[in-house]
Amino acid sequence: MIQLKGIHKVYDDGFQALQDINLTFEEGKINVLIGPSGCGKTTTMKLLNRLTDYTEGQILIDGKDIQQINPIELRRQMGYVIQNIGLFPHMTIFDNVATVPKLLKWDKQKIKQKVDELLRMVNLDPEVYRDRYPAELSGGQQQRIGVIRALAAEPSTILMDEPFSALDPISREQLQEELVRLQQEINKTIVFVTHDMDEAIKIADQIIIMKSGHVVQKGSPQEILANPANDFVKEFIGEERLGSALPPVKDLMTGTFATIDITQSLDEAIQTMIDQQDNDIPIVDQDHKYVGMLDLFSALKQKERKIKDVLTNQKTIVETTAMEQVISDELLEHQAMIPVVSNDDKVVGIIKREKWLEVLQHFYQLKRGGQ
Repeated sequence: MIQLKGIHKVYDDGFQALQDINLTFEEGKINVLIGPSGCGKTTTMKLLNRLTDYTEGQILIDGKDIQQINPIELRRQMGYVIQNIGLFPHMTIFDNVATVPKLLKWDKQKIKQKVDELLRMVNLDPEVYRDRYPAELSGGQQQRIGVIRALAAEPSTILMDEPFSALDPISREQLQEELVRLQQEINKTIVFVTHDMDEAIKIADQIIIMKSGHVVQKGSPQEILANPANDFVKEFIGEERLGSALPPVKDLMTGTFATIDITQSLDEAIQTMIDQQDNDIPIVDQDHKYVGMLDLFSALKQKERKIKDVLTNQKTIVETTAMEQVISDELLEHQAMIPVVSNDDKVVGIIKREKWLEVLQHFYQLKRGGQ
């Protein structure tokens, strides 16, 4: 966890870049700093690895004051991704990614394993890309290398200063999606600077909106879209985005639900659905992983059969799914209940049709201005 307490930054010419900044960057979250040019977002980020020092206040990383940490050691403990990537053109992709592990004197075999693992993580075959040079890669591929180079020494914190802004729109969108997916695996504390509100909404767990060295508002994308703090925030977000926030999956699902093991009998499943007053129930295997849904009417018609012969391979929502994707997929068109699964395919909740329709009705009322 990173905490900024009462931070002020005043330059030698008297310019006050930051005024009384109080922030917490929670472990394992993507924290996006956003605001107009000169608002202090990049300065705030550079304080964290002491590329610049603050004038007043205190910054703690896991409870330790960063002023007590050697700046070089501090920077080696943090990954840093910048807009122009900064790959060394005369070095292979392997050597670029291995830069900090080599400085830390890691074992050669450990370095090779780590580089190959990271390349695979961003869907770049090590056998194909390990010995290439940056000039042989596309802009999007180079930026992927920039990201995994920042991960190579296994830092707990990654700083990202407008890393995708120089890319074309398609590459940029792909890398945004890649970052969100990657974060599910690496679970790092990420501080991400951008000027693009759509990017912030797409990737952030916490958005921090800044203006003239102050934090104007902070919160989840849903919180900020639903409740902008003032006219500046409304204008910065843009009227077209306001009211368009769907609640996260965790706010829609209920964690109280029954499941049936696929080895149980249909009679047992029918009785459970009657007891729960549900027409559908998730079916799981012996490892508690989701395998499908059973509906009551199919079960009643085919009581002599086994569950595996009657269940339907119904669509699911992964708990990290964006709700906009659910709308576009029309997931609930024929489903009374949506099972919500974790990344390891275990059922963690359900969303009932009536709850989803209630949310959709409210969503489209807001989109129409409440008419």
